[in-house]
Amino acid sequence: MSAFDHPTRAHASGGLAGALNALAVEASVLIQALLSPSSIIQEVQEVRALQTRADGIEATDPARAAVLRWHASRVGLLSVQSGNRAWP
Repeated sequence: MSAFDHPTRAHASGGLAGALNALAVEASVLIQALLSPSSIIQEVQEVRALQTRADGIEATDPARAAVLRWHASRVGLLSVQSGNRAWP
């Protein structure tokens, strides 16, 4: 997850201090991704599998397909928020 997804976080945290914190978080996430590319590859494969399943059932069950796409859009976010990555 990028700090750009939360543009108000730096502003709400106090300007420069918030911006520096966001930069540190982004650097930490980047370093962790570079040190463990297999986790990134696994997340991409999971997203692709969910999207493929959604494509396959779109015509018969569009609501279920939408749920699968929603889940695909959130792969990786849970690990970022739970602390497996350096998101505060």
